[in-house]
Amino acid sequence: MFQTSILASGSKGNSIFVRTSATAVLLDAGLAGTAIFSALEKINVCPSGIGALLISHEHIDHIRGAGVISRKLHIPVYMTATTYFCSRARLGNLKNGIVHFEPGRSFSIGDLEITPFSSSHDVADACNFVFQKKDDQSRKLAVATDLGFGTKLLLDKIKNSTTIILESNHDLQMLLAGPYPWYLKQRIKGNQGHLSNEQAIGVISQVIHPGIRNLLLAHLSEVNNTPQLARTSMASFLNNIRHELNLVISSQYEPTALIDV
Repeated sequence: MFQTSILASGSKGNSIFVRTSATAVLLDAGLAGTAIFSALEKINVCPSGIGALLISHEHIDHIRGAGVISRKLHIPVYMTATTYFCSRARLGNLKNGIVHFEPGRSFSIGDLEITPFSSSHDVADACNFVFQKKDDQSRKLAVATDLGFGTKLLLDKIKNSTTIILESNHDLQMLLAGPYPWYLKQRIKGNQGHLSNEQAIGVISQVIHPGIRNLLLAHLSEVNNTPQLARTSMASFLNNIRHELNLVISSQYEPTALIDV
């Protein structure tokens, strides 16, 4: 078993569940603890089996429920030392411990091998992640959200993935014509902001290969994008290159099904 589900994704909160038959972890806890537990219940996952919580960066939509989750489940929180320094006031007392990791240096939790790598986002030490099962190198889960552009590092790390969770935050025309003030529009479309639908296609076009099974689009803006636009844009590209895969659009309010990596 090697599965994932996006419990929630968007500007109001993000959390991803990853499990093998022996290990289960959460990546980010940007919703209230009750909302995360409710999402887990919807996919028939018992929270008591979760052994660790990983944090990608300190924005509130990634850490809102982290302290509560850690204390209720009695699990450690994994993050970079810099991210902890920036978020410790919001996290509260993490009596089950903090484990610091470094971008570029792999570590293990149970039978999961996890490789964090730096992300181009406007925080102190943002990370994206690759997950692999120690006894099954044929499958690889890449998570790449909250990034301004597809760096060479990103492309190198996520290549040969069988499942990719990729940001498809905004439609550029909707963003430019939308209600946000100009400084925020500049932030979102900048090199430390968020990937547009077209940029997501640009990333996939450079890493797609015959073995990829699933592509999950994540962190869609409710103001500057729609699920239909994100799906249509990516599906059109996939159709043009005649590549069939399981294309999933994540939601802010409902978890995706559990997907075999």
